[in-house]
Order: sequence, then structure tokens, then C-alpha cells
Amino acid sequence: MNKLTVVLGEYPHAQPLLDGDAEIDGYLAEPVEVKPVIGAYRRMIRDLEFDVCELAPVSYLMARQEGIPLTAVPVFLNRRFHHGDVQCAAHSGIRVPRDLEGRRVGVRAYSVSTGVWVRGVLREEYGVDIDKITWVVDDDDHIEGRVPSNVERVTDGRSLGELLRSGEIDAALTGNAGTGRAGAPRAGWTAATDPEPGADDSPYPLFPEAGTLAVDHYLRKGIYPLHSLIAVRSELVERDPHLPSALYAAFADSKRRHLAAQPDWSAVPRLARQGRQLGGDPVPYGIKVNEPSLNAMVRFSKDQGLLDADFSTDLRSLFAVGDYQDA
Repeated sequence: MNKLTVVLGEYPHAQPLLDGDAEIDGYLAEPVEVKPVIGAYRRMIRDLEFDVCELAPVSYLMARQEGIPLTAVPVFLNRRFHHGDVQCAAHSGIRVPRDLEGRRVGVRAYSVSTGVWVRGVLREEYGVDIDKITWVVDDDDHIEGRVPSNVERVTDGRSLGELLRSGEIDAALTGNAGTGRAGAPRAGWTAATDPEPGADDSPYPLFPEAGTLAVDHYLRKGIYPLHSLIAVRSELVERDPHLPSALYAAFADSKRRHLAAQPDWSAVPRLARQGRQLGGDPVPYGIKVNEPSLNAMVRFSKDQGLLDADFSTDLRSLFAVGDYQDA
């Protein structure tokens, strides 16, 4: 049986596939551990190091544009809303989204998917001119050469969290997209320690009612931000056109197996909460069910200069040919 090296983040709904309980027809999954999984993205894009790898969706679109021989299967293991991801410096005076114009806002890299989603929402929902914001980054993009002129690089090794607490940037994204790391990117991605609530340097959220706003946005637009897809080396698909369908079926079976054991998503409280907010599956797979989110991702990426204006809007063309019934 052919082996496939597979790199995924830690998702209980994908574990049955990694354990071999949810089988890939004709193949044996050979898990490769990379922590955090973000570390595998660049290795996959630049060196095609793995057979199958979770990948940031915006990075995948950019890789397709550059002709990198990767194709994808519409399995989206991770989703999240983003209204709660913008934190403002304690003494910044920012109160409404348009106050960000003329300010310095931290994000790990310009093309990081969270940044694309946040900028898209700020521009489309709140009329923010994102070109009037200086985006302060402390890491490289997986695919270089698309950074606009209003991006500034941190060069002294300090983290975005440090800069936010000192007031040297006015706002920043949270988590792995920004302040969730204590040291520089090359220093091991050490988790940051949040300041004590109420401390003088404690940041505050741009949107205090983030959860309510996120659900309202979803109900009006149908956009549920994607945060991963499954990328496959194109050579393998050319050799075996059945592989994408087999992978998709295995991931769907893996999710079913997990749900049979934990139907309330209790192993991932965030997904459990999002499922309640959506009134359904917090990680739907397939193209049709995710059409509004996929269209938004392409639109935002074009609007922010990460994709060319003539990049295809045919969603089917973004994925390997396969049987992808919504699952």
C-alpha cells in the first residue's frame, strides 16, 4: 500500500484519519508532527516537503497563482470568527474602526489569513481605508513579493505583544496572527503571557461585543472564515486522479467517527461555541456549502493585492477534480 506523509494540526475530528481508523482508499497515512503546524506551511510551499499538508488558505491561493505544483481538497479543519481579534493599545484612544486609519497595527505577516479576513471585514463592513493603516509585521510571508508600501518590518527582535503594551503600535491582531507569541518568530513561537486585566498596559478589544457582531455578520453575509485547507502535491494527483476523492472521503469519515464519540464538540470548546452560534456543523467540508466564504476569501485577497485582478473566480478550479459532496 502506498504511504502518504500527512501533516495536520491538532484536531480531534482529524485524529481518526491519522490513527488509521478512517482509511484513505489505497493509501496508508504516515503522520508527520510539526508544532506549531504553521511551521509546516512554508516548508510545503517552498520545498513540497510533504505529500499532504494542512495549509493556510490564502497562502494556498498565492501558491496557485505562482504556479507552485500544489492542489487542494475542500476540507477546512479550522474556522473562526475575527471581530474579537483586534486589540487596541491601552492609551491609543481608538474607539471605532475608522480610528485605525493613520495608525500602526501589528500582524505577524501581511498575508496571514487572519489579517486578510480582518482587513476585509474592516473595509467592507465599516468603511475603513486599510491603505491608510501602517501594518507592522515581524515575520516573512510564505510567498514573498506581494507586500504593499504601507507595511513596516520590526527589525529589533521585539514581539508585537511588547510593542502593543509599550504603545509603539496602536493595535494588533491576537494569537498566532499577532501578539500570541512572546519572542521573535525564529525563537520557537513561545506562547505570550497576557498582562493582568486592568493593568495600565492591558490592551482592550476594538469590538467589545465581538461575538454578537460576528454572528450578525455571518447571518447577513454567510461568511464563515476559513483557516485551513488540505493541500496535496500535484504530482500525486496527476499520478492517481482518484486520490483527492479518497482523501476527502477519509476526512469526512474521520469527522463522523469523532462526532459519534463526542457529538457536542466538547473536545474543542471554541468549535462547540461556533456550532451553537451557527446552529449547525462548525467545520463543514465541501465547495457548495462554503461558497460565500470561498468567494469572500478570493475577493478580499484580490482587494488587498495578494492576488492578481484576473485570478480565477471559478471555485471548482481552485481544487483538484473530485467527488466533494457536502460533509
